[in-house]
Amino acid sequence: MASEIWNLPNVLTLIRILLIPVMVVFLTDPGPTASALAGLTFFIACVSDFLDGYFARRWNISTTLGKLLDPLADKLIVATALIMLVAMDRQPEVPAWMAVVIIGREIAVTGLRAVALNQGVVLAAEELGKYKAIFQMSAVEGLLLHYDFLGIDFHHGGLYFAWISIVIGLWSGIAYYIKVIRELFWPAPSAA
Repeated sequence: MASEIWNLPNVLTLIRILLIPVMVVFLTDPGPTASALAGLTFFIACVSDFLDGYFARRWNISTTLGKLLDPLADKLIVATALIMLVAMDRQPEVPAWMAVVIIGREIAVTGLRAVALNQGVVLAAEELGKYKAIFQMSAVEGLLLHYDFLGIDFHHGGLYFAWISIVIGLWSGIAYYIKVIRELFWPAPSAA
């Protein structure tokens, strides 16, 4: 039982959760060095997200704990980063409405998955959701870095990716809702 819990993918997910307070500490300082360290912390978390999925698929390791913690860790670190960024006193600011839309979409889809699962409908991650996650991670990374590094304006790049992730996120969220409504209220006739 313990070996099932403490497998490499789950440990990587737990590391991602433990990186959240580290990122918060860096985000209490609005300066460029702290921003770079917060960006590095988030980047490490993104790499751990990729690796835990890679090892889980490669070694065919899937645990109930992993199924719970992996998406929870992703949502916690993104939500924490966005809330901290909105609260920071630096210019230009991260618009609060962007954080509300991104976090709100995540809560709405997570709630939908729980309701659907309770009704016997499993909502697997879809292609649009995967694209949303890539653009969302790129957006948060850019917004965390904030300053110009190597001639790149990371704040504006982050906002650009945030817009794309919002559009894709809303699109995929609506698609999930339509799928669940169809499954629950207009199920396909069974072949007899």
